Amino acid sequence: MQLGPTIIADTFAEAFRLRYSRLLVTAHDDYWVAAAVEAVCGYGTSVIGCDAEIGVERRLAVNESPDGRPGVSILAFGFAAESLAKAVANRVGQCLLTCPTTAVFDGLPESDERAPLGKQIRFFGDGFEKTKVFAGRRFWRVPVMDGEFLIEETCGIAKGIGGGNLILQGYTLPAALAAARRAVEAISVVDGTITPFPGGVVRSGSKVGSRYAALRASTNDAFCPGLVGRVESELVDGVAASFEIVIDGVDEAVIT
Repeated sequence: MQLGPTIIADTFAEAFRLRYSRLLVTAHDDYWVAAAVEAVCGYGTSVIGCDAEIGVERRLAVNESPDGRPGVSILAFGFAAESLAKAVANRVGQCLLTCPTTAVFDGLPESDERAPLGKQIRFFGDGFEKTKVFAGRRFWRVPVMDGEFLIEETCGIAKGIGGGNLILQGYTLPAALAAARRAVEAISVVDGTITPFPGGVVRSGSKVGSRYAALRASTNDAFCPGLVGRVESELVDGVAASFEIVIDGVDEAVIT
């Protein structure tokens, strides 16, 4: 299939079932929201080696923000509910509790499956923490050096999808990079999705397995320009660079 100068190979993506949580994170202003995002989403690219795949779903409008402050919706994905719950609690404790002015709210209040969040973080308050119930939801107020850290007691966990992907090829590196950025920007406006790699883009696309027994995944040689002529290549003739975009979503519909 061809659309203008773009050749499209209508193939497949081996997506797989994941669990996810949604956190609503607010702060005093955009600077501290960005600082919180940078910290909590760090080292969260692939469940192959990270504790979670995590990224910003979208910015919150003022009328969507639980406390009326600037904020974002963050999605975190993991293989199992138990391991995801541990990853989320650890990241919140190390990255959001520590970030000035933040507050953390559950973005899946209707989910029946729950994981402890403020229920664990509250112990940092050393007995000075206080609890409050608002609109049927329990929160913890943990005393900190800029006032208090407000955090919901639990967060919801639901079934999601991981591993949806696109592979983009370009005749020049600048063209491939520009196409990848435009693709990530287009995906970013779709609610319920994240692209968890650096800038949303992967240069080290992987295949399952390796010649080395200790590795579960290795370089996707079929898409490496430097290996053309040495392996069975999937690259179009003359391609100089290829990039992969991995999409995680709350359901199959948002990534197809």
